Amino acid sequence: MGRRRPDGRVVTADRGRATRTGSSDPTSGGREQLVSRTFVALADTLVADFDIADFLDILTRRCVDLLDVSAAGVILSERGGGLRVVATSTQRAELLELFAVQTENGPCIECVHTGRPASCDDLATDGQRWPRFAAAASECGFRAVQALPMRLRDQAVGALSLLNTEPGPLGDDHVQLGQALADVATIGILQHRTIERGDQVAEQLQTALTSRVVIEQARGMIAERGGLSMAEAFTLLRGHARANNRPLTPLALAVVEGAVDPDVILGRRKA
Repeated sequence: MGRRRPDGRVVTADRGRATRTGSSDPTSGGREQLVSRTFVALADTLVADFDIADFLDILTRRCVDLLDVSAAGVILSERGGGLRVVATSTQRAELLELFAVQTENGPCIECVHTGRPASCDDLATDGQRWPRFAAAASECGFRAVQALPMRLRDQAVGALSLLNTEPGPLGDDHVQLGQALADVATIGILQHRTIERGDQVAEQLQTALTSRVVIEQARGMIAERGGLSMAEAFTLLRGHARANNRPLTPLALAVVEGAVDPDVILGRRKA
């Protein structure tokens, strides 16, 4: 029998063969189809309503679905040399990634600066390389991390963090697939911005960072109005956007500017 993880997966002795309870074997056609759909989604950036925040949200959620990890996050380089957390799959992952950026400590930060993968199989026993990050990871419930560069040729523009609540290495096949997803996402972002504006890389990524700020403000307003957590507020905001075929960032901006009442997102009144 396998053991049950906090994220609902039953894990066998072979880490690379973990599956969600009630789902098909990850080696089956269902997983292959999800991999294919993910690559299609990450490559589909040449559309009029392309939304960078929703795009990177897809990346983090699909990493959790496909790579046997508990959470995922994306950090991008900011114009002027800073770093910003742009997308995470859970609130705990967001807290940890924000801490890493603020303290400039952790595998994800090293990955951005070097353009090379960085990992730790057990932060509780082998995290001396990033002591502050290891301590914060423990507080957030994470024991292992794999950071993969988001890069264009030799220039890293960010990092994809894969976090686990259990210690142990990520399988080679999962690392390779994660890097492929990060590469496709990076190419898609830069391709879209190049076609749309012809700006430099930093200017292209600034839109993603600005979108994140607007979304954070909107979900904060929704959370306060509804007495919800930030994660619950974001789920409602994203669900409303999809249900009404609206891009996520413009909807968030409408909430912030008062054009859309938070009660509409909370389902308390009609739009």
